[in-house]
Amino acid sequence: MIPIANPRDIFMHIPAMVMSATFGLIGGVVLAGIIGFNWLGWVTNDTVERTARLRAEAAVISALSPICVQKFREEAGVDERLIKLKRDSAWQQTNFISRGGWATLPGRSKPDLDVARACAAALVGAKT
Repeated sequence: MIPIANPRDIFMHIPAMVMSATFGLIGGVVLAGIIGFNWLGWVTNDTVERTARLRAEAAVISALSPICVQKFREEAGVDERLIKLKRDSAWQQTNFISRGGWATLPGRSKPDLDVARACAAALVGAKT
């Protein structure tokens, strides 16, 4: 055993091959992480959960918006309301659908704004 007076001198007594292999290993791990996350599609658990939540919300909205469209079309005066809806801006359309109660789903007391937005888009985009 070689006596070491200063703890910083420990690196001076490690063989060069071990130091090269250690730095190569560290560099390889860093490089693999950079390549994996940037180009190979690796993702963290948080990213997977966020993506799954967004997809589930989008699926629910796309499943519920036809109910809103149907409720809108079943009431009297649909042609006048549709003309007014098409004249409004996107924000006003969402607000119009929400206030009309068509985006208020069974069992809920308040309208769902995402469903109202999708409903307005479907109504405005639909050919009459």
